[in-house]
Amino acid sequence: MPEEHVLVIPARLIESIGSLAGFELDVDRYLQPILASDELSYRPRSQMELDPNFKQLIPYVVMQWTDPADGLARIFTYTRGGGGESRLHAKRSIGVGGHISSEDSEGVDDPYTTGMRRELEEEVSIDCPYVDQREGLLYDDSNEVGRVHLGVVHRFILDRPLVSSKEADLAEGEFLTVDELRSQFDRLETWSQLCLQALYK
Repeated sequence: MPEEHVLVIPARLIESIGSLAGFELDVDRYLQPILASDELSYRPRSQMELDPNFKQLIPYVVMQWTDPADGLARIFTYTRGGGGESRLHAKRSIGVGGHISSEDSEGVDDPYTTGMRRELEEEVSIDCPYVDQREGLLYDDSNEVGRVHLGVVHRFILDRPLVSSKEADLAEGEFLTVDELRSQFDRLETWSQLCLQALYK
């Protein structure tokens, strides 16, 4: 089976726009020039996982539903299984998504959105209407996973809490309140911690 080639951007291009650390709210300042750049390329995933000179672009979708009975926002969360990124195994997450693959660029004008939708369709069933809000960027160089990835945070505002996992890698899927997630803060992967702090102050 041929190796997956994933969408990457040179780190120096991001640095030329500005310094990124943690959660960046000014998403369009960075994302518009990144997606318009002729320096975007698809490279072997195994090489890119070890090369911080390139950042893999990752849609990271947070799914939120507000219960009309109590007015509290509830967020879809799950435990990562062993089949995906092994360095994140057994961490809790509030983000769903993954790499943009070279196959996502075939015959389309917007491989980023195509790849995001493909990843979501592979991982979860969303059986209700929703609104997609792009909220920010994630960059965390404190660990080896974060150093080679750039996350694009989307918040899906769901009409109803109708999300279910399609993969064993997304185990124990459920909707929890912000306070319930805060009580599990140390179990969350770093990107989820950053999202929780930035989106739910």
